[in-house]
Amino acid sequence: MQQHRIIVLGAGYTGAIAAGRLAKQLHREDVAITLVNAEPDFVERVRLHQLAVGQELTPRPFSEMFAGTGVELKLARVTAVDADRRTVTVEGANGAEELAYDTLVYALGSGWNTQGVPGTAEHAHEISSRPGALRLRERLAALEAGQSVVVVGGGLTGLEAATEIAEARPDLDVALAARGGLGDWLSDKGRAHVRKVFAGLGITAYEHTAVTAVEADHVTTADGKTIPAAVTVWTTGFAVHPIARATTLEVAENGQIMVDETMRSVSHPDVYAVGDAALAMGPGDKPLRMSCASGTPMAWQAADAIAARLTGGKLPKTPLRYFNQCISLGRRDGLIQYVTADDRSVSAALTGRLAARYKELICKGAAWGVANPKLGIPTRPRRVLRTPVGATA
Repeated sequence: MQQHRIIVLGAGYTGAIAAGRLAKQLHREDVAITLVNAEPDFVERVRLHQLAVGQELTPRPFSEMFAGTGVELKLARVTAVDADRRTVTVEGANGAEELAYDTLVYALGSGWNTQGVPGTAEHAHEISSRPGALRLRERLAALEAGQSVVVVGGGLTGLEAATEIAEARPDLDVALAARGGLGDWLSDKGRAHVRKVFAGLGITAYEHTAVTAVEADHVTTADGKTIPAAVTVWTTGFAVHPIARATTLEVAENGQIMVDETMRSVSHPDVYAVGDAALAMGPGDKPLRMSCASGTPMAWQAADAIAARLTGGKLPKTPLRYFNQCISLGRRDGLIQYVTADDRSVSAALTGRLAARYKELICKGAAWGVANPKLGIPTRPRRVLRTPVGATA
């Protein structure tokens, strides 16, 4: 029997987990699993704010993470997907190459979202990618005492970036501009703690402030005011990778691939999408937010569903729900905001050093899970059926 060709695009948390989990479940003689990624090692995206302030992250080469698993790593950049012909075009060291697949796992994720604000692409820095974090690291290192840094965006990434920079560089004038109130989605306890940390680190919070333009040395707000900014860090959400929108896959308005409860494309049954690339519904029929907390169970669900359909097993049901939001506030402080299944804050929250240690364990656990994707799966790999269940439906 010809090997079933599985191609996984993108080796962030979700793509790497999916590839490893598939390799654990399927007999190596029956499948050829190829993981396509532009970089040779795993990037801990949830730690990029640490990288930006000069901290060194633990190297995690894929050659070690996938040693002995049968997963083939192809170092290349994805340039096109033809979902009708079942092919992927990639650009690697040897030029362009077309790869054919039987099953595709699309996990190209997301990057920063400029929101179309003038000057952002030219003058602002992003920390949604390692190259971006390294560019910001170089720029911050060149700043002299007293110079200003403005973080635009009051979500999780913005809070983490502002506090990390202020803690690492107490000699800088750090500010954060948020469209709403500071931590306005958090519980009373959570909001109070964020304000306390900001005050302790000397961070200025510009609340209910929309930034409408970015210049080399300042940002302009909707009311016409200017805020000095030798460096602007842009953290106003994520934009999905544009390739899916250029295919015949059915996508949402924002370019995310529409999937069913097994992370299978609603228009192309041989394509699965996970992480930020997919529009999946969670409790309360609410779309899952772009986050590692969403992506990991999505990767489990997709890999297990693919394995079940190929081997005639029972389709899995991974709970797609939330438990908490873990926010680092520098290296010595943090906030664990407990939430409902559909991600609404409840009154309970963990703060301080204990929360910082909790967040650190979560980050380490996420990286460990990429290298050890075997939670809840059979110990022995299963054989692929000659005619996989639901192969085309």
